[in-house]
Parts: sequence; structure tokens; C-alpha cells
Amino acid sequence: MEELTTEQKIVEAARKIFTQKGYAATKTRDIAEEAGINLALLNYYFGSKENLFKQIVSEKFEDLFGLMSPILSDRHITLEEKIRILVSNYTKLLRENEELPIFVLNELKNNGIMFNYILQQARTIAQPILDEQLKSDGYTISTTDFIMNIISLTIFPFISKPLFVASGMLEEEDFSLFIQNREKLIPEWIFAILKQSQQ
Repeated sequence: MEELTTEQKIVEAARKIFTQKGYAATKTRDIAEEAGINLALLNYYFGSKENLFKQIVSEKFEDLFGLMSPILSDRHITLEEKIRILVSNYTKLLRENEELPIFVLNELKNNGIMFNYILQQARTIAQPILDEQLKSDGYTISTTDFIMNIISLTIFPFISKPLFVASGMLEEEDFSLFIQNREKLIPEWIFAILKQSQQ
């Protein structure tokens, strides 16, 4: 396996520490220690905690929302296929990165302006195609509701997992099976909502 460069080590360490502690509680010293380097090297590569944080948050945000734009903006993929692909892709991503939604939502709240470009670009490209597909299939549901249903039904279980486990409604060891079942059911639920909106 190829050894990580100093810059890669810093990014990996920052990803871990920012995810665990959040921006405010993280010190550059923590990141340097985790990366096994001195603080001067971290400052040499990134200049400041803010610059490093922007890179990490942009990557995580792109992981979470970057999946969506190419699929939604492809007019050759049917609405049904889009739903199945997005639910499957998000479920896979979130199983591998359970902390991702909370991290992104926290930073979206605190640093929303950083994400404007990505979100506006995705909307500009995807919305006209989705509007057209929904209309041509006879659905009156808005594009916003369509996307919101996919995101919320897929992502919310990962956000609410601690609550459901703490309340005893869901056992930690059952969560994987719970998500696996939802992955099959979510597209069916969304199709049902679409059919109800059909003219």
C-alpha cells in the first residue's frame, strides 16, 4: 500500500478530528498530533484551521449531495430508476459513514454559505429535467417534494439512530437489517406518493 503524503495525513487526521469534535472544539494542535506531524507543517500546507476545515466540509458535503446531481440531471434515467439508484447509493454511503449526515447538517447550519455554490449548481442543472419528467409522467408533486422525500426517508434513520437505540425501539445490532429493509421499501413508498399526485 502506498504511503500517504504529509498533506494526505493532515487531511485524514482533520477529517477524523473535525467529525469527532466539530469545528469550534478542534485545535490545529489536535490535528497535528493525530497526523504525527508538527504544527508548522500543518500551517505550511493549509495556512489555517479554517482553510483545512473548508476542504473537509466541502468533501463531506460533496459526498452527501454530489451523488444526486448527475443522476437527477440525466434525462435518460427514468424517475423510477432515479429513486432506486439514489436510495441505494445513499444507503451504501451512509452505512460506510454513519456520522456524515449529522456532521454535514451541523456545518450547514453554522457555515451554510460555504455550500451555496454546490446546491445552486445542482438545482440549476437538475431541476428543469426533473420538472419535465414529473410533468410528462402526469405527476403534480413538486420537484422539491420529490427530492425531499428521497433524502429524508433515506437519511433520517441515520440521524435518529441514537434516539431510537436509546429509547429501546431499536437494538444497535438490528440497525443494519432495519436499514436493509428500508432500502427495499423506500422506493415503493415514494412510488405510492407519486401515484397519489398523478392527474
